[in-house]
Amino acid sequence: MKKQRLVIRTIILIILLSAVGYTLYANFTKDDIQKVELGKKAPDFVLTDLNGEKHRLSDYEGQGVFLNFWATWCPPCEREMPYMNSVYEIYKDKGVQIIAVNVMESDIAVQEFSKRYDLQFPIAIDKDGQVMNAYGVNPLPITFLIDKEGMVVDIHKGELLKESDVANLLEKIKP
Repeated sequence: MKKQRLVIRTIILIILLSAVGYTLYANFTKDDIQKVELGKKAPDFVLTDLNGEKHRLSDYEGQGVFLNFWATWCPPCEREMPYMNSVYEIYKDKGVQIIAVNVMESDIAVQEFSKRYDLQFPIAIDKDGQVMNAYGVNPLPITFLIDKEGMVVDIHKGELLKESDVANLLEKIKP
């Protein structure tokens, strides 16, 4: 009886050690997620906006894209949204698009936020965080400037403090 318990405990211990070993091996040998780098092609994605329209980054080739990641619970994100909205009206006809990507919040929360500020630019929700992870987003807000060839030309981490800051960034990617 004791011998049988010893064999069972040994088998369980071997299984547990194998699981821990495999987990460590998998975490240390997996390829790191490609983070976005300056001068490199921006990862393509497809997200749906609040109006149900799909936005594929590659569809914007030939235009500059101001790709902003944000959340409703983020005070710096909230403060920069009116600035983005103001300059969007000026630059949308100059070949520059603003796409605001909300990270993993509910449609209702994002719609209420959008209505409060009367936001006119496309607001997409990254429901599962895949786009956020592909871009290595951390912390919020963060903005990626993508030129007409789809290359990342600048990454701005943190809040845009005034309307002219947003306009200056949009000028960098104007075709």
